[in-house]
Amino acid sequence: MKEYQRQFIDFAIEIGAIRFGEFKLKSGRVSPYFFNAGLFNTGGTLARLGEFYAESIIDAGLEFDMLYGPAYKGIPLVSTVSIALATRHGRDYPYAFNRKEIKDHAEGGIIVGAPITGKVLIIDDVVSSGMSTNEAVDIIHAQDGVACGLAIAVDRQERGEGEIAAVQEIEQRHGIPVCSIVKLETLIPYLRESDDLGHHVEAVEAYGRKYGPR
Repeated sequence: MKEYQRQFIDFAIEIGAIRFGEFKLKSGRVSPYFFNAGLFNTGGTLARLGEFYAESIIDAGLEFDMLYGPAYKGIPLVSTVSIALATRHGRDYPYAFNRKEIKDHAEGGIIVGAPITGKVLIIDDVVSSGMSTNEAVDIIHAQDGVACGLAIAVDRQERGEGEIAAVQEIEQRHGIPVCSIVKLETLIPYLRESDDLGHHVEAVEAYGRKYGPR
């Protein structure tokens, strides 16, 4: 586990963005842990989140020309990541996000921000069904850009529609890499080392065995 990953988990637990218990997911699965990016809801917490994303993107060695955030959750995420890359790493990339409804007046169109061009890195919170990513890739390609990767906060490393992980489905369907700040395999050793949260390890590991890729 890298230091920025440990710091991210510490921070996410501190503000309640990562919680442990029983949580029914959109998929219908009952999970022993839950990640809610919406709880990074102040200027300070959002700024720190952007720094963790930027660190993971640099660490993954991804090459891209601009950033894109799918509405709605991706809008603050792509904004804070672009700021962190510029201020912390000296990489000043343009960014854009989409409207949910096409604007038919003033400048019009579906895209807000920089024109989509070149290799585009998508910024999102997690991967569940992959629908958000599929839509983002379609929008990027329609604007003559090329989706070149996806950066998320937490990779739950569980099956998608088939027998492989949801992240792997995206990588295979679109031919793009997916990087994350942390994965389930990062969270488990963190819990093992924790005096306060170690009792959750068994449930988290059992969930991973049940819903992980075959």
